[in-house]
Amino acid sequence: MTALTTAGDSWEELQTTAMLGTDRRPLPALTGSPALSAAAQAVERADAATALLELAALETVRRRAGAVAAEADGLPEPAAPDPRRELPEAAARRLAVLVGGRSSAGMVANLGELLPQWLATAREHGFRAPAALLPALLDAARARSELRPDAVALAGPLGRWLAERNPDWRFVTRTAVEPGRSASAAGGASGGGGGTAPADPGDRIWEEGLFAERVTHLTRLRRSAPAAALDLLRGTWSTERAEDRLLFLDALQEGLSPLDEPFLEAALSDRSKNVRSTAAELLSTLPRSALAARMAERARAAVRLVRPAGETGGTRLVVSPPVECDSAMQRDGIPPKSPTGRGQRAWWFGEIIAAAPLDLWTSDTGLTPEQLLRLPVVDADVDLTGQGGDGSVQAGSWADDLREGWARAAVRQQHVEWARALLGPSPRPGQAGATVGAPAKLLAVLPPAERAAWTAAFIESHGLGEAFQLLGACATPWTPPLSTSVVAALERSARTGAYPWSHSGVLGMTERALAPETAPAVEALASGAAPDTAWADTFNRLAATLRFREAMLTELNV
Repeated sequence: MTALTTAGDSWEELQTTAMLGTDRRPLPALTGSPALSAAAQAVERADAATALLELAALETVRRRAGAVAAEADGLPEPAAPDPRRELPEAAARRLAVLVGGRSSAGMVANLGELLPQWLATAREHGFRAPAALLPALLDAARARSELRPDAVALAGPLGRWLAERNPDWRFVTRTAVEPGRSASAAGGASGGGGGTAPADPGDRIWEEGLFAERVTHLTRLRRSAPAAALDLLRGTWSTERAEDRLLFLDALQEGLSPLDEPFLEAALSDRSKNVRSTAAELLSTLPRSALAARMAERARAAVRLVRPAGETGGTRLVVSPPVECDSAMQRDGIPPKSPTGRGQRAWWFGEIIAAAPLDLWTSDTGLTPEQLLRLPVVDADVDLTGQGGDGSVQAGSWADDLREGWARAAVRQQHVEWARALLGPSPRPGQAGATVGAPAKLLAVLPPAERAAWTAAFIESHGLGEAFQLLGACATPWTPPLSTSVVAALERSARTGAYPWSHSGVLGMTERALAPETAPAVEALASGAAPDTAWADTFNRLAATLRFREAMLTELNV
């Protein structure tokens, strides 16, 4: 059959004319059968731009009509079997709502904030995601990297099989399932119905993954096989960029042990000062490391306990900060120049105290952390003379630096006794909290129940204004006492006329962490609030979210 065509290579001619413009290049000449002469004449009567589009349409039809179907490839091997339990029907419907991001109730908080909790819980219960929902689940994980480990585990072998056929989901093949969490989900991609086991996806991630994926993989591997993770890092260490070495080194915090000391000691000589500093910080968390011993000697030289002689004076801590930062100190991670704007001696002193083992203070003095924190702190020069340069008696100026160094050490070394002493009892109304250190970081060192009780007491006394970071340090879901304190504080804020958005950060956290058992109390607040007000909407939304979370967790707990 003869079709209307253009002279020469028709499609390329049309493309060239479109790019150059019909005013610079004439339309290609038409040829074809008499049966299509009417179409040709219609094209010729049109203006040049319209004619070009008409020709392109005709040529497209001609090319498609003349295409020869390719020979079909053989069907791919099916995905490996997944022996895990199917999701209960109610839970599958809930997942469809969560990945869709919309609630039929219309009053529930951002469902995207609840999806991570649903995924983690479903994974812990050993479920597999329904096949029909895998595309939506993988699309959600593609957009949010924090969802990927749990989403990929739930997707299992079928998810990896799908990812091999859709480049949008290629992240699946670079996401390793944490060992010990879900063995069947870790089974690889397609495998001929359970044939040859695939290569370890972790190896592929380390060799081909994006930097963030490699860091995540290294961190997760440290939780289950610290030595294997260290060997993996050691194998490529010399070829990594300085900024990458820094974050890889930081990942060694997971599962840190004395076995890592030789590698970290070698890193103290790294060409990057940031790498050297991070290696020193990691070594300082190992109380029996050689670096910790060196820092202990420096700390003893910088702070000594002076006991009273006879009836005069009192027990005190006398501080003699270093007067220089020698090469040995620099190799142990202490920069010679303060990056914080503090005085040089104060900076060096703080770095030494933060890196020294905390147990040396109690073992050397025989005092408890609480007793040490109550002692006066004085400068060595003032202690010798009792007077300042102008003849007046001077108080020590190093107390805050010493306390802050101890606080940093307690966080590094996860020392519960020191963290508890530094925090002290939750401050009463009118009292300031800890003036040095980071209370939220110290709080995170304590056992979960103690954290919750301390934070609940703080909120009862001080409200929610300063509690955001403290709440973030508490384990979720919050215990009933802590949840009750938060709800009571929200009620007080509503009564005083404060706007809900002044607590937007805490409110967002409550949607994810507040105990579902507090839903009736929140519903009572909603019913008691003035209708059509911001607080009424806030309490209604929070109550609906709590009910939603309660239902979704109940559906999975079967």
